[in-house]
Amino acid sequence: MPVSASDPATVAVSSAKSVAAPLGQRPLYQEVAERLREQIFNRELEPGSWIDEQKLTAALGISRTPLREALKVLAVEGLVTMKLRRGAYVTEMSKQDVSQVYHLLGVLESDAAAEVARHAGEGELAELAKLHEQLEAEVEQRDAFFATNETFHQRLLQIAGNRWRTQIVDDLRKVMKLNRHHSLFRQGRVGESLAEHRALVQALLARDADRAQALMRAHFENGLAAASAN
Repeated sequence: MPVSASDPATVAVSSAKSVAAPLGQRPLYQEVAERLREQIFNRELEPGSWIDEQKLTAALGISRTPLREALKVLAVEGLVTMKLRRGAYVTEMSKQDVSQVYHLLGVLESDAAAEVARHAGEGELAELAKLHEQLEAEVEQRDAFFATNETFHQRLLQIAGNRWRTQIVDDLRKVMKLNRHHSLFRQGRVGESLAEHRALVQALLARDADRAQALMRAHFENGLAAASAN
């Protein structure tokens, strides 16, 4: 398949050259998967773009075997779609995909919130409250707010203590990064999200499991509505 100089795959190759740090101690295919994952999340490889295996292997100085193993990993995560006789493409999310992922995140994380309200230690609840205070302070700093928001959700899942749920949510959140229309991009959504977090933390501190579960479910329903409106 011909590729122009402006093709996203070509951009990814030049980016790969610019970060040509030595590959580390992990299996080679895992290092390659992480490189590609970063390029996908940074939009150096756009959703729907074809992944030029030949150019990537040349840029990274590797054979096709570790690259193809890496692509299999990304396909399992949902970040890459393999098409028969056409190769690998960065997954492009449909509106239905976005709706289904938000639904699953709402189910899984609301269940985790209820578990935390019931069983978390006082120190763990205080840690979540501190993360929320950090969110409040970062409301005007979008990148920092996004990072702390993700940390809050990750920590809540860790405290809830089901590694299978955490693994599934982690994969779903990776896929959500493919969505062109992030819910927090909508005007006013950051403030709404912050208020939802505030109410959630209050429910957790009060150990009100039913309310915490309902608030987390509503948080994702509102996030979907915001993402769909963009």
